[in-house]
Amino acid sequence: MALILASNSPRRTEILTLAHIKHKVIPSTCQETIPDGLTLFEVVEHLSYQKALDVAKHYPNEVVLGADTVVAIEGKILGKPHDEKEAIWMLQSLSGKTHQVVTGITIIHQGQIKTFHEITEVEVMALSIEQILDYAQKEYIYDKAGSYAIQGSFCRYISKIVGDYYNVVGLPICRVYQELKEFEDEIQ
Repeated sequence: MALILASNSPRRTEILTLAHIKHKVIPSTCQETIPDGLTLFEVVEHLSYQKALDVAKHYPNEVVLGADTVVAIEGKILGKPHDEKEAIWMLQSLSGKTHQVVTGITIIHQGQIKTFHEITEVEVMALSIEQILDYAQKEYIYDKAGSYAIQGSFCRYISKIVGDYYNVVGLPICRVYQELKEFEDEIQ
């Protein structure tokens, strides 16, 4: 059997493919909810668990991987922008500062559940409003947490990264690979 990726993210499937991890994509259709009072790390783990569980209940004998990535600065989660105004505000918030990209991962197989998270620190150079507007107008940023993609033209504004680059793209592949070793007999 193949690993099931409970996500419709093209970036996550590209990363798994790049790492030669066979998988099939069956996106979660659950309505994501976040209980009050959770920490940043608990939020991403909770969301990844919801996605994995939603798919695993239909495929109880398969290995299912759910993931959720957020951008956070000064304790505030920046999700995907709803409009250009919010995207510009997010990019201004990141300008000249270091933020965290946190991905929660849940792996479920036959009732066994592993949930963890990975953190990467990303430093963005100070940006002018002209740079921000130019970027926002030239790139499709509405499906990107924090309004940017490190693998796109925004890379020219990243002055430092501490941690897993692929975590910023959407899946901390080294950690995922290590955690999946436990299930290698189930994943062909």
